[in-house]
Amino acid sequence: MSESRKAGPLAGLKVIEIAGLGAAPYGCMMLADMGAEVVRIERPGGDADTPANSPLLRNRRSIVLDLKRPAGVQALLEMVGKADALVEAFRPGVAERLGIGPDVSLARNPQLVYARMTGWGQTGPLAQRAGHDLNYIGLTGLLHQIGPAGGKPVVPLNVIGDFGGGGLLMAFGVMCAVFEVQRSGRGQVVDAAMIDGALSFMAMFFGYRAMGQFSDVTGSHLLGGGAHYYDVYEAADGRHLAVAAIEPQFYRAFLEKLGIDAQRFQAAGYPNLSQQTQGREWPALKAELAAVFRTRSRDEWINVFEGTDACVTPVLTLAEAAGHAHHRARGSFIEIDGVQQQAPAPRFDRTPAAMPSAPRPCGSDVELVAREWGIELDVLRGACG
Repeated sequence: MSESRKAGPLAGLKVIEIAGLGAAPYGCMMLADMGAEVVRIERPGGDADTPANSPLLRNRRSIVLDLKRPAGVQALLEMVGKADALVEAFRPGVAERLGIGPDVSLARNPQLVYARMTGWGQTGPLAQRAGHDLNYIGLTGLLHQIGPAGGKPVVPLNVIGDFGGGGLLMAFGVMCAVFEVQRSGRGQVVDAAMIDGALSFMAMFFGYRAMGQFSDVTGSHLLGGGAHYYDVYEAADGRHLAVAAIEPQFYRAFLEKLGIDAQRFQAAGYPNLSQQTQGREWPALKAELAAVFRTRSRDEWINVFEGTDACVTPVLTLAEAAGHAHHRARGSFIEIDGVQQQAPAPRFDRTPAAMPSAPRPCGSDVELVAREWGIELDVLRGACG
């Protein structure tokens, strides 16, 4: 592995990623972006469901092992003996049937962190059921909160359950367990379930509910689009603005720039969360704001709010976002082999991540992995199927 690939706070961490979809590759991308040496174990024939140039697969080595053959299992266990962590995304019991489950792997390497990435978790009546992001966030009560008042819940992109509640939770769990190994000298299994991660995102709302400030009705909470000062409005050109003027000082700046009668609106603004009963005024105020926003284009409104703390921003497309001055200043978008994508995050001042490398062709790194992991080349070559 080149020196540039070793840059970042996780340089030297060795991770085995058994190829999966969505959440697990995202979590492994996060680890690899931070410098971990991640080897992706592909199945014979590769993965037709993930584009070969997907940023989800960047920064890895790639080899092919046929885990349905004894030689493939033996080769993987050779790598397990030298790894810090292994990530798999099978349904519960599949890894055991293949002969690479936690008991076998931890027997080979007692300090191994064995991360299991699933939707429903390793236990419970749904553990063996199929599911997707929408199912997981639906069962937690989270999806119920996303949508307009009086309407049905809105389908978000699959970033909440899959990537936030899944991949990030898994990466966090791996690093928690790696830290603990340094104290105990013992590895363990990490049960990373998307449904658990999605549920954890509701922590603040459990607090609101306990205080009687959460009605559990779609679109009713101020942070769920219920309030007129926390919503998306359409401009004259059909494009949109995000308004999030919650705190009193930001709300006042918002009203001032809109040229609205601040005294009348302030009475119904009450960003104080303890005054939820006045939410009955929100629909009428939303309608009035909607009419005001339709008098100018989106960019004209952005010019009005420029330089203020009114908390009004444009709703950008991906193409527009890449050109925004803030993203340009921070280098938030990068391009690798012609594919525009996100830069590694978070950022570190002393051990910054290197520029990511493009996804490797499936199975192209057998010789490199054999050398870098200290494994006989014939062991890996003979396990490809």
